Amino acid sequence: MSEATAIRQSGQMQSQPAGEGPLRIERDGAVLRLILANPPANALSESVLAALTEALKLAHEKEVRVVVIAAEGKLFSGGHDLKELTAHRAGPDHGRSYFEEIFRRCSRVMRGLTELEKPVIAEVAGLATAGGCQLVASCDMVVASSEARFGVNGIDFGLFCSTPMVALSRKVPRALALEMLMTGTMISAERAREAGLVNRVVPPEKLSEETGELVERLLARPASVLALGKKAFREQLGMGLGDAYDFASSVIVGNMMMDEAKEGIGAFVEKREPKW
Repeated sequence: MSEATAIRQSGQMQSQPAGEGPLRIERDGAVLRLILANPPANALSESVLAALTEALKLAHEKEVRVVVIAAEGKLFSGGHDLKELTAHRAGPDHGRSYFEEIFRRCSRVMRGLTELEKPVIAEVAGLATAGGCQLVASCDMVVASSEARFGVNGIDFGLFCSTPMVALSRKVPRALALEMLMTGTMISAERAREAGLVNRVVPPEKLSEETGELVERLLARPASVLALGKKAFREQLGMGLGDAYDFASSVIVGNMMMDEAKEGIGAFVEKREPKW
């Protein structure tokens, strides 16, 4: 039985037993928590990417309403496992086919999070760098400890963080993204909040509480409307202004025809709480 199947068949609050894998999967009702559990680096190794791919299948289940990604230890994630990558240079093609495959896998995971029609929150307690920063930027919202830091410092090792660049450049201003990519500069949690990468910064001891508060706010909203909204938000970003308004107009008309909008507006008019 796979880890995902075991969680799927479980009750309200279940988790993969500690020490059995690099990703701990916890299910608490409608909330799915994915916890990177291979400290100290919480590297995005082959096994972690495989586990995240499997976990995304759980995330698509109707009962799951919110996904939270967190990590054990002082680092959120240091990105790809450089030792694992280097080991494949001994192959006949000097690792090219392996590099192509591992970065394809990683890109599929990041796109999977971005395209998942449910809110995804990153809960970041420590350093998130390179692919780890990419993972954070691929989430919809980020709650960070005041001790967290963010960077795409592959340049320090002769490697431009091209794949993390895709997610990062869609979250922070161009000049800041280029500075981080070209110099390896790490930014604080507060600077990340100012730049738009992070939503909330709290003291370390308040991190889980703050994430929980955000989760509760999302759970109080109709899931179908959140799904519609996240998809529409993503799609309009690639359009010109006119096309974006035409598209958004069609989306909101469809939304107005949904039972959730009828109930929500009716509740407002009647001065009562909506019943989703």
